[in-house]
Amino acid sequence: MTTRTRQSTVNFRRSFALSGLDERMPAGSYKVDIDEEAIDGLSFQAFRRTQTLLLTPALNAEGGTPRGPAQMFVIDGDELAAALAADGLEAPAIKEL
Repeated sequence: MTTRTRQSTVNFRRSFALSGLDERMPAGSYKVDIDEEAIDGLSFQAFRRTQTLLLTPALNAEGGTPRGPAQMFVIDGDELAAALAADGLEAPAIKEL
């Protein structure tokens, strides 16, 4: 089975919380990895999301340096999209790298 990982960055203007996180996260830019697997048996290439990972800490606006120790959390991609919408961000909320 073919798998791939898409990497993107999300930007929050305000602090946010997700059920997969230990604590409320501060505003900032976060890297997101989306793991996907190919759907076999179709006449065209299609992928389904299998896992969404949020990499912390947030990056500083000045130079993109991390603000704390690095951690990776498995999160719900739909919950991430809802948190971005609640933050008042318009599409595209998740930007491909």
